[in-house]
Parts: sequence; structure tokens; C-alpha cells
Amino acid sequence: MVEKKKTKDFGISIEEMAKAGVNFGHRISKCHPNMKPFAAGVKGSDHINMIDLEKTKEYFVKMLEVLEDLMKQGKTILFVGTKLPIRKLVEETAKECEMPYIINRWIGGTITNFGIIKKRLEHFKDLENKKESGELDKYTKKERLEFDRELERLDQKFGGIKKIEKLPDALFAIDMRKDELAIREAKAKGIPVFAIADTEVNPDKVDYFIPANDDAISSVKYILEKVKQVILKNK
Repeated sequence: MVEKKKTKDFGISIEEMAKAGVNFGHRISKCHPNMKPFAAGVKGSDHINMIDLEKTKEYFVKMLEVLEDLMKQGKTILFVGTKLPIRKLVEETAKECEMPYIINRWIGGTITNFGIIKKRLEHFKDLENKKESGELDKYTKKERLEFDRELERLDQKFGGIKKIEKLPDALFAIDMRKDELAIREAKAKGIPVFAIADTEVNPDKVDYFIPANDDAISSVKYILEKVKQVILKNK
């Protein structure tokens, strides 16, 4: 008798996803036609579209399998999550994974005009090095204050990506609507995009997606925790 090969599920639990609110979508009136296959019904007087967690698990596993392969190849994932409530969570996850991230406003051309961005990153790092070495001490108090303000602005814009030397190998977008420009730029450069697809977006705009709630912190946290586990295990 041939033993059936056990399917890898990365510890994804439908019960845990339900508890985290992964299955709560938007109002049915806002549902994108391409997300209808992932709907499991409507809940409450607000007609909230519920997401089929069986399908969420299926697509989540597929995504994690691809991420696993990328990590084994030593690839870099750029995390993008500019929606205010989940910024800190995205930053913490990326830092633990030692991956670049953008949590404030996406700067147009970050990917499509990377040469220009790289020059800004070099200036940022050079200014940081000069401050740390004491080279800026020769300037007046007013001038040093201006340097500090510039460093603060640069850190807010580029702090999460200052160590990158080349374009990322993939991009992970938390909110497809909020971070649409980042997704467009990645696609324009042929960079594969992973994303959470809530019920109001078109999942066909990315390469790999998880049909899930992208608003609840508990939902995003559950998803990022699984992503982090795969990255750290296979780096």
C-alpha cells in the first residue's frame, strides 16, 4: 500500500482565521466581480460579504509555497503597508525578517526610477555617517539643526529601504487599493507581487493573493505571522 503524501498547510487553521476576522469583507455592494468566487455569503444588516476561508487557506498555502522557494534562493521581499493602523505591524514584521519595507507614503518612482531613488539613499547614508563620525560638529548650531531635520525627512521617506542596493525580487502589498501605485510599478518592472485581496479589489492585478480582510489588525497580524515564519525558516 502506497502511503499518501501529506499536504503541507503551514499550520494555517480555518478556526484561527475565523477568530482573527480574516473572513470579514466589505459590503456586498462594493464587492468586485472577480472576488465573487471567494464569497461565502452575507452577514448582518450591513450586508457584509463573508469570505470563504476554505479558499483563503488554499490560496494562502499556494502563496507561502512560492515565498518558501524564493527564500531558499536568497531573494528579497519588499513589504509595503502604508495604511495607518497596520504600519507598525508591517515594520515589525519586515525588521524581524530582515527585509526592506515602506510604511509611509509610497514615493512615485521608487521602483520605476530606482536609479534616482538610489542616489537619494546614498545621500541619506552619507549624511548619517557624517553625523555619527562627528563630521557635522564643525557646522553652526543652526546648520546642524537643518541637517537633523533633513535626516528626519529622509528617514521617514526611505528608512525602511536604505540598505537595498538593487530592486527587490518581489513585493508584498498589504492593501491593494491603498498601495496601488506600488503594485503598478512592480508589475511594470516584472517584479512578482504578493498581496492580501479584500472583497472590493481586483485580485487579477497581482500574481499571488490571499482572499482576506485587510482592515482588521488581527487579520493582517495572522497573515503576516505565517509569512514571517516561512521567511525565517527558509532564509
